[in-house]
Amino acid sequence: MSSFQAPKGVSEYFPSRSHRFEHVRDTIIESAKRSGYELIELPVFEDTELFTRGVGASTDVVRKEMYTFEDRGGRSITLRPEGTAGVMRAVIEHNLDRGQLPVKVYYSGAFFRAERPQAGRYRQFYQVGIEAIGSDDVRIDAEVIATADRALKACGLKNYRLEITSLGDAETRTRYLADLRSYISRIDIDDETRARADLNPLRIFDDKRPNVIASMEGAPYLLDYLTAESASDFEHVQNLLQSLAIEFHVNKRMVRGLDYYTGIAFEFVHTQLGAQSGIGGGGRYDGLMAQLGGQELSGVGFGMGVDRILLACEAEEIDLPEDAGLDLFIVPLGTGDRALILAESLRSQGVRVSLTFGDKNLKGGMKSADKSGARFSLVLGDDELEQGMVPLKNMVSGGIESVTLSAIASKVLLPDSVASTLIES
Repeated sequence: MSSFQAPKGVSEYFPSRSHRFEHVRDTIIESAKRSGYELIELPVFEDTELFTRGVGASTDVVRKEMYTFEDRGGRSITLRPEGTAGVMRAVIEHNLDRGQLPVKVYYSGAFFRAERPQAGRYRQFYQVGIEAIGSDDVRIDAEVIATADRALKACGLKNYRLEITSLGDAETRTRYLADLRSYISRIDIDDETRARADLNPLRIFDDKRPNVIASMEGAPYLLDYLTAESASDFEHVQNLLQSLAIEFHVNKRMVRGLDYYTGIAFEFVHTQLGAQSGIGGGGRYDGLMAQLGGQELSGVGFGMGVDRILLACEAEEIDLPEDAGLDLFIVPLGTGDRALILAESLRSQGVRVSLTFGDKNLKGGMKSADKSGARFSLVLGDDELEQGMVPLKNMVSGGIESVTLSAIASKVLLPDSVASTLIES
């Protein structure tokens, strides 16, 4: 047995759990596509400064969790800890912001943070995210939230809640942060926490230590400082969510873990995941593009954690796909070459086909067909080839129909309900 193992804290998927992972990921992507978002494929590493400037020097992500190294050219490189900064860099670099607005893109893939591994918290994790860049219209905020909620419902999830807040505009935060800093100056906290608060006092609300939480109980609420415009935007989004029948809770203490967020912010929390309950979230980031050297354009988006959503589905015992989604499994009896040729012909017609290899007998071949999860199977021997007819078996109903070789694809690709009726009759 090999002594090599995957690095600690890496989320890794292989059959059959990989089929469930794939289903969750593709469900989120499909929801993004239905809302008009297009694929953007990004590097898994970027210049370190992109994240220190874009994510925020006061965040735990930048201070403690980034995988940063020097490449052969002496440049500081970081494995991407999140997706928004990279999307914004690509939009600026490729002049996407000079075309039709808003720019609406989605991404998916692996991200990296040097965290302490535990259930649902990984050093390599997977996300699907969307970004809408170039519009101040808060209807897009509602669309982004609805896109995420639609994906969670499509996965079958029920035991989650949507928490929303507003982080306000620049005027809101200027007035609020002055009072918050005044409050923090009067409480008893350690020097490291106080230094963190000097960089960004909102970060203290991220602290999960009971003594810090208790110390912040009397802190002012940011929502009480919203300007008339920010308050109107927040109310508008709430009204839209109600019209869309999306339940939500206003969380007055919510702060996002990345410094670029402004305006509407939100998080989806699952009730059965313990400490790592966040399964996705996002919000608006109106100053990020200008901060990275681009135009003064606003943006809004989300990042949905595929790993945690899968854990949530498993916690709710949702019946996710366990197999590769095969349409047909072929059991050749002394006809291996012809079976492969038939399989390739069917694959070219859009049928998902697998078959046994080696010299398995009929019993062994049908056992493989059962384990494959294919919807149909057929046995291909010399007699079947000579007659040009094969017994097509529905693996769900057990019904068998004799069909011509040329009719296999059309029969297999029929909807399950129709195919079952035809074969059973």
